[in-house]
Amino acid sequence: MSKILIRGAKVLGGEAQDVLIDGETIEAVGAGLSAEGADVIEAEGKILLPGLVDLHTHLREPGREDSETVLTGTRAAASGGYTAVFAMANTFPVADTAGVVEQVYRLGQEHGYCDVQPIGAVTVGLEGSNLAELGAMHESAAGVTVFSDDGKCVHDAVIMRRALEYVKAFGGVVAQHAQEPRLTEGAQMNEGIVSAELGLGGWPAVAEESIIARDVLLAEHVGSRVHICHLSTAGSVEIVRWAKSRGIDVTAEVTPHHLLLTDEMVRTYNPVYKVNPPLRTERDVLALREALADGTIDIVATDHAPHPHEDKDCEWAAAAMGMVGLETALSVVQQTMVETGLLTWAAVADRMSYAPARIGRAKGHGRPVSAGEPANLTLLDSAYRGEVDPAGFASRSRNTPYEGRELPGRVTHTFLRGRATVVDGKLA
Repeated sequence: MSKILIRGAKVLGGEAQDVLIDGETIEAVGAGLSAEGADVIEAEGKILLPGLVDLHTHLREPGREDSETVLTGTRAAASGGYTAVFAMANTFPVADTAGVVEQVYRLGQEHGYCDVQPIGAVTVGLEGSNLAELGAMHESAAGVTVFSDDGKCVHDAVIMRRALEYVKAFGGVVAQHAQEPRLTEGAQMNEGIVSAELGLGGWPAVAEESIIARDVLLAEHVGSRVHICHLSTAGSVEIVRWAKSRGIDVTAEVTPHHLLLTDEMVRTYNPVYKVNPPLRTERDVLALREALADGTIDIVATDHAPHPHEDKDCEWAAAAMGMVGLETALSVVQQTMVETGLLTWAAVADRMSYAPARIGRAKGHGRPVSAGEPANLTLLDSAYRGEVDPAGFASRSRNTPYEGRELPGRVTHTFLRGRATVVDGKLA
């Protein structure tokens, strides 16, 4: 690979600097750098961040390639500035064995748009009854460290306790989809004023909060790590804040759509707004933003959930839950957190790169933009403004809630170990 000189970028939003990449590594960071024969990228005014890391992505392969594949999903990830994604286990077959997680891992290696770290299922078939092959998945070529039944809750307290005890032996983490199943039977949206007016089955906040409360106490009891997926309510924030003050080893994520959208959107009856957990109230949105700013919520994770058009182009009750998010995540965070003054770009680097890499043990990712580090980088034109057009997505699916909405920021370049995966806003 030739040398690449990124000239005049604002590293983590700070002073303009030059960054010289040589092969897979950052060779130097400073002012007035030069390199004979290097490819020069003029980056004046642009923001340079470490490559983004998503701890919660659905790539659908194997089994639902009509929605997404590892290739199309990682192309979408690269387009959004990501250099590593963690692929959820709710595939067909379920990623509950060493064989399936190794298949996903090797597909990621083969396609090369970003690193793919499979997440292993906690229970066999996501059925919540028997522990999956946690140790075998960890010892496999995929080196699984994160386990989740996402899409379903590990609702049995004994099973959850056993999983927490098991992963503790190798420093793993259980990522919980916090949804008490009996409290959400027939639920279609957030339980509140809007659900009552629309006559749709309500999804109460307590269904999330009760599971989080139980699981942080279980994690404390066994001395293990627990991660809360897609936290969505103000009450959940308070429980996690309390748990951290107590010294419990809990981390939490929030999705971009829960930072921006509210249950008022459901009044349109457009199934693109149907998601799990559901869009909540304005009060919840503001609480989530504050919690992400103060560190109670550790990271932003996309919960990128692609669906074919027939699963969304239907009546609300029959529609699948989920939204695509990899290609718009950084823009939503810029609008909701940076432009509101809640986060600096350095803090964005923490919430979208350093912290998710640390939680998931993603080697070589979430590293500082400094000499000697892997050249996993994202270059953002933060001054850009444009309407979201899903026709231009790299993802195979188009179920975005932002179609036609103006969002700020555009990823112009993404580098995976010094190799450009996105150049001038287009896939390399």
